[in-house]
Amino acid sequence: MSTGTIDATAREALASACADVHDPQEGDAVDGVRPGLVARPADTDQVAEVMRAAAAHRLSVVPRGRGTKMTWGTAPRNADVLLDLGALDQVLDHAAGDLIVAAQAGARLADVQTVVGRGGQRLALDETVPGTSIGGLLAANTSGPRRVATGTARDLLIGITVVRADGVVARAGGRVVKNVAGYDLGKLMIGSHGTLAVVTDATFRLHPVPASHQWVTVDVDDPARAHELAQSVVHSQTVPAAVEVGWAEGRGTVSVLLEGRDEGVAARTESIRGLLGAGATADADAPAGGATYPWDLAARGDDRVTALKLTFVLSGLADVLAAAHGSGVTLRGSAGAGVAYAAVPPGTPVEEVRAVVDRLRGACARHGGSTVVVDAPAAVKDAVDVWGPVPALGLMRRVKDQFDPDHRLAPGRFVGGI
Repeated sequence: MSTGTIDATAREALASACADVHDPQEGDAVDGVRPGLVARPADTDQVAEVMRAAAAHRLSVVPRGRGTKMTWGTAPRNADVLLDLGALDQVLDHAAGDLIVAAQAGARLADVQTVVGRGGQRLALDETVPGTSIGGLLAANTSGPRRVATGTARDLLIGITVVRADGVVARAGGRVVKNVAGYDLGKLMIGSHGTLAVVTDATFRLHPVPASHQWVTVDVDDPARAHELAQSVVHSQTVPAAVEVGWAEGRGTVSVLLEGRDEGVAARTESIRGLLGAGATADADAPAGGATYPWDLAARGDDRVTALKLTFVLSGLADVLAAAHGSGVTLRGSAGAGVAYAAVPPGTPVEEVRAVVDRLRGACARHGGSTVVVDAPAAVKDAVDVWGPVPALGLMRRVKDQFDPDHRLAPGRFVGGI
């Protein structure tokens, strides 16, 4: 599907704003929607110029970081300009003494980790999608196993620079870890899928790299048992960095990650082995899939899986696992935070996918959570309510109206057509 052509006057305005403006190539489509033009700015000032030119000509704009999640959510209604932030790829500052790092939106998370790792530090966010950028991480609000100990991007972000739909540059926070009361621009951007403003750089607080770590894993074949073990770990004094559950075809694992000083990790490992039972094993390497999620997000088109994000209170784990039983779903996620990800195999008939989503959505709703279709083939997205019930939709619409009154930023990519 194409979004149409852009007239010569608008093209000239965009070319004046940014030296690299070109026609879309293969791979530039946004969930099947082909943009009219691709603009690749070199810095925040050029992003602002592109946004001002787009506003003047009433063009829609869809931001892209490294393109790893461009089929997530729903397809945009239109995409006149694909704003490629891949050239904003620098780590701007690593102040090791202050435990902070600032990076541009197009910088890959893995590259940021390499830079801060030289100082014995890390940004305590897992790379759940290989190649993900800082901007994409914030836009999609992805997080992995270590969220149990260190939280998500919402907890680690301390400063942000964004460009509004009208081209105005806005900054919030800064280099100080302490938060103050007031309007938190950063938290609004996280998980907004590029529909409120364009993130151009962000500043995070860091953590020291632990001296030692161990994964302790045990096999389980009953949802109630998996729940019992996870609860025993969560309520213990072992301070786990992650409590993961994996589940497929009626069997699974409970895995616990311990991090810290050598002697402390060794002692806590023995405590966890005692909690998990005689079959528990310990290893420095993560169990299969222990730090990743069960779908191939690199796949494109209708050969990809239907990927789901499940949230629920911790007491709902057994019910959620039971709902996944017999459905062909592969599930993995945090039994310590109530966030899991599931995959329905490619080729599953649409009606069966709908039944799986409904069953999991019902289980999560019973336990204060939700089920969102993160990614899926077009036929599934056409047949299934991707986002499900959204209690705060009215408030979210009002926020959208404040930040992007003309609804030109990634229109339709988020809940309720926002």
